[in-house]
Amino acid sequence: MEFEWDRSKERENVRKHKVAFMEAVESFFDPRGFALKDAKHSHKEKRFYWIGKTSGGKVLTTRYTRRGSRIRIIGSAEWRAFRRLYYEKTEHQKSER
Repeated sequence: MEFEWDRSKERENVRKHKVAFMEAVESFFDPRGFALKDAKHSHKEKRFYWIGKTSGGKVLTTRYTRRGSRIRIIGSAEWRAFRRLYYEKTEHQKSER
C-alpha cells in the first residue's frame, strides 16, 4: 500500500488530534481493521473511514480517499472510550467466527 497526504493538513491534525499521519498509516495494517463509507463527505469523491489499532494500542479512525493506487489520508483521531468499546466488541466477534 502507498500513502500520501498534505503536510499542512497533517500539522493541523497533530495540533488538533495529537495523531501524526505515519501513525495513522500503521493502523491500516491492523488485521482486524475495517472500512466504512463516509456518505456525508463523498459528494466530490468517494471517502471512507478506516478503523484500526496501532501497535501502541490506539484505536484510530482515519478519514481517507483513494487516488489511483494510493490512499490519501485526510485526517485521523483516536477513538473515544465508547467507540473503542465498539471496536473491541467487533474485534471479539470477528475472532469468534
